[in-house]
Amino acid sequence: MKLCTSVKEVIQSDSYFRILTNSIEIRLMFLTDSIIRIRAGFDGDFAEESYSLVTTAWEDRMDGFLGDMRKKIVPANATITDKEGAVTLQGALLKVVIEKEPFRICVYDNEGTCIHSDIVDLGYMEDSNHRRIHTSEISPSDCFYGFGEKSGELNKAQKFLSMSPKDAMGYNPKETDSLYKHIPFYIKLNKDTKKAVGYFYHNTYECDFDMGREKSNYWKPHSRYRSDGGDIDLFLIAGPKVRSVVEQYTDLTGKSALLPRYALGYLGSSMYYPELPKDCDDAILEFIDTTKEEDIPADGFQLSSGYTSIETREGIKRCVFTWNKDRFKDPKKFFSEMKKRGITVSPNVKPGILLTHPDLEKMKAEDIFVKDSEKDEPGVGTWWGGKGVFADFTKQKTRTVWKKLLKENVLMMGTNSIWNDNCEYDSMVDKDCRCDFEGKGGTIGQLKSVMSNLMCHITEEAVHETFENTRPFIVCRSGHSGIQRYAQTWAGDNLTCWDSLKYNIATILGMSLSGVANQGCDIGGFYGTSPEAELMVRWVQNGIFQPRFSVHSVNTDNTVTEPWMYGNCTGYIREAMKFRYRMIPYFYSLMERAHETGLPIMEPMCSAFQHDPNCYEEGIDFMTGDSLLVANVVEKGATHRSVYLPKGEVFYDFYTRERYEGGQTITIPVTIESIPLFVRGGSIIPMALNQINNVTTETITGLHLLIAADKDHTFTLYEDDGCSMDYEKGVYLKTSITMTAGEQTILDFKQEGSFETTAETMYLDVIQRDKAPFFVTLDGELLPHHLHRKKFEKAESGWYYSQTLKSVQIKYPNPKKDSRLLISFEQFDMIGM
Repeated sequence: MKLCTSVKEVIQSDSYFRILTNSIEIRLMFLTDSIIRIRAGFDGDFAEESYSLVTTAWEDRMDGFLGDMRKKIVPANATITDKEGAVTLQGALLKVVIEKEPFRICVYDNEGTCIHSDIVDLGYMEDSNHRRIHTSEISPSDCFYGFGEKSGELNKAQKFLSMSPKDAMGYNPKETDSLYKHIPFYIKLNKDTKKAVGYFYHNTYECDFDMGREKSNYWKPHSRYRSDGGDIDLFLIAGPKVRSVVEQYTDLTGKSALLPRYALGYLGSSMYYPELPKDCDDAILEFIDTTKEEDIPADGFQLSSGYTSIETREGIKRCVFTWNKDRFKDPKKFFSEMKKRGITVSPNVKPGILLTHPDLEKMKAEDIFVKDSEKDEPGVGTWWGGKGVFADFTKQKTRTVWKKLLKENVLMMGTNSIWNDNCEYDSMVDKDCRCDFEGKGGTIGQLKSVMSNLMCHITEEAVHETFENTRPFIVCRSGHSGIQRYAQTWAGDNLTCWDSLKYNIATILGMSLSGVANQGCDIGGFYGTSPEAELMVRWVQNGIFQPRFSVHSVNTDNTVTEPWMYGNCTGYIREAMKFRYRMIPYFYSLMERAHETGLPIMEPMCSAFQHDPNCYEEGIDFMTGDSLLVANVVEKGATHRSVYLPKGEVFYDFYTRERYEGGQTITIPVTIESIPLFVRGGSIIPMALNQINNVTTETITGLHLLIAADKDHTFTLYEDDGCSMDYEKGVYLKTSITMTAGEQTILDFKQEGSFETTAETMYLDVIQRDKAPFFVTLDGELLPHHLHRKKFEKAESGWYYSQTLKSVQIKYPNPKKDSRLLISFEQFDMIGM
């Protein structure tokens, strides 16, 4: 074992501090004023070779691979003071105290709050099994969020969590661990201080986290990170805001990709269709045509791997980069027909090659596979349909060959979208199987977590090389830290049950706080018997708020989960999905915000309302953006729904506009069609004025802004063509809508970018329960006041006060330039006049 128990010396180097302990060297750097890197070098070489980081302050072996994705910064300054018992490192915002004997590191913010402290004796160690361990002091008031994709409750205090990605089909939504992702990052939020700090353990080995589950009378309450190998390489990220931690974590690992706008639409799917023995293409086209007949919006189809099932010497087997011509007679024609219908197809691609694959020997000759731990042959593991070998994406030759195969066999059929699946490398039992690791050599145990990211990296390059000026749409089930910069993800093959509907919400919210904004869970459940009618309705009503909205199934009772599967409930599902499509301007603006800042689209209450500790345990209610509180019904047979409204806020019922003060729990009646929503005071929510059913082919001709004019707020509405890379050249439109609340409520619209909006009409719905306006002006010109609703509806411009909704309805032709709308709520003294 190696135990760090005392400090011999602390030496200042050019950009970091060397802590020489009795056992190993630990290096500490102020990467920024609020990010400290603490690296315990158990291997002694401090090798810099990260596939994960896009921000560094040092030379890294992967600089060439990541290219323009990576930026280099200059580390922040800190001074050193060495006293008898401790060394103090003082930065602009943080202070590090290194206690010499017994040794531990403590970090304080500029208010003197201790945001991190090691546990004496246990702080940094390598155990007798060569696992590397970091142990930190915790408090009973600490909550823990993130950890990537996890089942169960949102707060992981007193939980034990493993990061060993699995192909976890039909997992228990409350208990199964691990799922599909490897994201060793979490946020600690204290109920007393209300301050947050992030812990990013920059390491690719399998690991586990004990968040206070273990208890020993010899040490203070503690959490433990334990890794199978590599260094303890901790990036400690000071908040104090949760949102600030997420923004900084995504500064390190990358912001979410700006996906094509259609990625927010309904993505149809089922394993049923590609598994039909014949004419799967016709069946899928019929499914899409049925969505039109049923007036169900749709934009995509996730094509499961059945299209690759061909005859081999051991029967019908899935062989990646092949097409079953009985099932898909003419793949190019199929993609063309789907494109005519406004549907993007995302074919499933897997990194494993069966030993019965017809092109196995050709691929082996290219030397592209993970190698056996001892022999100079590909390492063999269990795969779909038998034994298989696996692509080694840490090798440049593999990436070149794979990219060529992907282009020729999939992309050139006519799609710019790929679904990378089953890339956990879970079935390679021998973790000593060898990977190239850019020529240095490594093991699959060390590198399997990054394979999915590398696979998506190749896919992104292939799409750009195949299609000019086209935005890729990549979907990936697995992922390591940084997967958000490539792909939309989802929480794999969930179980069809009420618990999945309920606990999948916390799974998504945990991912949102782990830097992954574009993700969701299969709506209706993937595995099990078909969802009952009520469950299906409730799941869709929840799913329309998930960034990824896909109904996907492999039902065990020979059924197919589809929006119209229960005729008497299709209307509820149709209306929910249509509402999702009316919300596209809001969702797309939030996607762009995530691309710029890393902030969530679907945000937990603890993050949105950090000032209120009553929100810290909430894992069902959540915020969509800053403005919309979603309180879905997730219990079978519910007739009422209780909702806690955070203190210090005002909320309005989305439908009735009834006003509620925060700091209380309200109970509202619900029916099967209920989707409880609350508009936060000070909100600006942009929606489509006209109903669209396809984002790809239909145009938003008017904007509907729902506004709660209680307090000042700014929202940036984002628009572009939704499919090209022109936004990188400034061909976008950012409309900053700034609301100044008061007796004269002012809305300033300021535009940036060269893209011209398709919205010809502006329609504002401004909640104001106290009184109607005195007048409304647009750029200083009075808008006509209509006292009769029908006359208002016929007019091109003007305003009307709805007594039913207690809101001001305003409409006018879109100026398509900077403008100012003024709504005067000044008291008009008619008698005095």
